[in-house]
Amino acid sequence: MEIYPVRSPQELKEFIRLPWTIYQDDSDWVPPLLYERKKFFDRSKNPFFKHSEVEYFLAEKNSEVVGRIAAIVNHRHNQYHLDKVGFFGHFEVIRDSEAAFGLLNTAREWLKYKGMEIMRGPANFSTNEDVGFLVEGLNQPPVIMMPYNPPYYVEFAESYGLKKVKDLYSYYMDKETGFPQNLVSISEKIKRKERVVVRQLDLKKLDAEIEIIKQIYNSAWGNNWGFVPMTDEEMNFLADDLKAIVDPNIVFLAFVDGKPAGFSLALPDINQVLIKTSGRLFPFGFLKIIWHLKIRRAINRIRVIILGVVPEFQKKGIELVFYADTFSNGVKRGYKSGEFGWILEDNFLMRKPLETMGAKVYKVYRMYEMGI
Repeated sequence: MEIYPVRSPQELKEFIRLPWTIYQDDSDWVPPLLYERKKFFDRSKNPFFKHSEVEYFLAEKNSEVVGRIAAIVNHRHNQYHLDKVGFFGHFEVIRDSEAAFGLLNTAREWLKYKGMEIMRGPANFSTNEDVGFLVEGLNQPPVIMMPYNPPYYVEFAESYGLKKVKDLYSYYMDKETGFPQNLVSISEKIKRKERVVVRQLDLKKLDAEIEIIKQIYNSAWGNNWGFVPMTDEEMNFLADDLKAIVDPNIVFLAFVDGKPAGFSLALPDINQVLIKTSGRLFPFGFLKIIWHLKIRRAINRIRVIILGVVPEFQKKGIELVFYADTFSNGVKRGYKSGEFGWILEDNFLMRKPLETMGAKVYKVYRMYEMGI
């Protein structure tokens, strides 16, 4: 077996395409759009590379690519948290412990060479993207922008010596559960008492809206475990991808006395359509997407991907207001269920209102780490 860094366009293509081999017999896997993945991994296009170092590695056995891993030094993370944590991510491998351990060893050695003291992951590339191995809630497709993996990845990670550092929860709620009427009343009282004004995203003024969101995002999540502030370029890069699918009826901005106080972003679960494609828009993928979006109306699930309140206005109940408005508008728009997450296992400020309104933890993702 040979493990080597990606150096050529052909090797990068193999790195990007490997999941199609790993999951070829897995009906729950959702293929990403190839054009999006190419842009994401392109060092000249993804602004993450302007402040971080990444090395891609491939594992090859009997002339076949059998695994991949990315070793990541996120300088913004280490500057923000004053530590020396390196990350591994984009880990995919066949059921072969030699290949898995070899990839993890290679990433660990590269991070050691870069002066890191801890290896943590998986992170693809940071907590601003998808992170963690799925450890509970397998055997069902992932929702938009959430990771997915076979169960043996967890076996490999723990056998290698990686230890849990944090669990991340995803909650599920559907239309049939209903939103407790007493909480709707409480939500309206919170708006009046705390002078909270909540409005939907205005797509006609999207650039101005994004500027407000940037201000809220880096403040609201500033104290969260693993948080890394996004640069303006990173926020714009993400917004450029999401604006094509955003439903402004389930995206909210909150203000208190005119000051930006919070932001909630829910997205239609485009994975319900992508699972029907091969990850290619052409020649037939685009037609399948149009069929499911416009004719069959296949998307009936959302994911609340971001929900936060700036510190000045936390513990006033604005989180509950966001949940209530998202549920109400989501049902009106024809959505039947929603995933809320991920949420840190110890973020009780976010977890408590979800559990009060009847949402249940249905998936658990786990971040691991070990000394280098």
